[in-house]
Amino acid sequence: MNLLFDTLTGFGAAGAPFLERPDGSVIRYGDLDGLTGQWANALAGLGVQPGDRVAVQVEKSPENLILYLATVRIGAVFLPLNTAYTLVELEYFIGDAEPALIVCDPAVEGGVAKLGKTTTLDAKGQGSLASLAASASEAFETVERSPEDLAAICYTSGTTGRSKGAMLTHGNLTANALTLVKLWEFTGADVLIHALPIYHVHGLFVATNVIMAAGASVIFRAKFDAAEVLELMPRATALMGVPTFYTRLLDQAGLTPEATKGIRLFISGSAPLLAETHREFEARTGQVILERYGMTETGMNTSNPYDGARVAGTVGPALPDVALRISDAESGAPMAAGEIGMIEVQGPNVFAGYWRMPEKTAAEFKPGGWFITGDLGKIDEAGYVHIVGRGKDLIISGGLNVYPKEVEAEIDALPGVVESAVIGLAHPDLGEGVTAVIATGGKGNLTEEAVLAALSERLARFKQPRRVLFVDDLPRNAMGKVQKALLRETHAGLYRG
Repeated sequence: MNLLFDTLTGFGAAGAPFLERPDGSVIRYGDLDGLTGQWANALAGLGVQPGDRVAVQVEKSPENLILYLATVRIGAVFLPLNTAYTLVELEYFIGDAEPALIVCDPAVEGGVAKLGKTTTLDAKGQGSLASLAASASEAFETVERSPEDLAAICYTSGTTGRSKGAMLTHGNLTANALTLVKLWEFTGADVLIHALPIYHVHGLFVATNVIMAAGASVIFRAKFDAAEVLELMPRATALMGVPTFYTRLLDQAGLTPEATKGIRLFISGSAPLLAETHREFEARTGQVILERYGMTETGMNTSNPYDGARVAGTVGPALPDVALRISDAESGAPMAAGEIGMIEVQGPNVFAGYWRMPEKTAAEFKPGGWFITGDLGKIDEAGYVHIVGRGKDLIISGGLNVYPKEVEAEIDALPGVVESAVIGLAHPDLGEGVTAVIATGGKGNLTEEAVLAALSERLARFKQPRRVLFVDDLPRNAMGKVQKALLRETHAGLYRG
């Protein structure tokens, strides 16, 4: 048995659609055995063996997904890499993971080939690897893999220090997928609009794995286009997206209850969803977005309920098979309900550790398999988890802890504010000065004085920003997360002199 491959390909009826391409052609579940067999034979022909890493830096395409399944089927380890990485950045990942094969776009193969053995796949699903697969046999004996065997390595964003390769096992990915299928009530009748990247946990291991483990289908798009997604909604039952998807949909005049009536589930993740966006989407459509919380190392940890209150500003209770607790960031002592501390999780979804970093792995785990997430949060009386911020984003100003989320919530409620990011910058007297960067979308007439005056009655003095800066838009990474590290770099000298 190959745990993950058998799970992903074993639930769909042979004649049922798995994936609909933009041109309307369909890959059916019954096609997957032959297709993945061809691609697995192509990988084997290039020397890939069980346990080898296969690094993949290519544009999103159906063939990219087939390559993922074939890599799992051959018993190798899938290593998805952000398509935005430069050759310099790629050199680190390739040097660290030492893949047996690098799959890249033909346009960059000349440079990538200096880093290791390469083959190609482009955005249209063409390239030297696709050609090998097309002429290969469909027959392939699936390599056995147990829950403990590695299925993938995903590198964390590396906002501080070296990026770390999170080792995800067959057991991790299978358990998370099956739990989410049940929790979110996916069935073979579901149709997901898939517009997420697939070099990331959200698009690959949540969207794709969950759909396949339910025997459901996807309407596959290379990228998100709000107008197109709105047109596709009458043919779908679900959408998984990042907060940006929903803010862009709200800009569409056609976003109405009628347009969205066929969608049973809108899911948001990868970055915090503003409570304002949550409420506005419900007001416009009558639909309540389900927000959940996960990370590269764990997949999903919590989710607002399918049936029950989906509370704006929270990520819901822990998943049924996941344990979650809050501890003091310094002492490690358990915290009471409502108190802010470090989020720790335990469960079958928790990764096997960081690739070739035993000391870092040991430092991030506590006895009993509790993983220290690095996220600050609290659990309310109803058991819902509130994410306050990353541990590294905690601001200590004048010896007092300031949690950015609390300040951002007050600023975001002000008229004219699209979104805010609160950061700590070196301050000669306070250690760190609380600093607000406000996105206005290029509109409005907000001033620093007006913002500070509005906050003076809402926040304790030590929480109030020392400075307020204005930008059109906040910088984000590929998954929509605000890049606070970049903001800190950009404004590092604000309080000097």
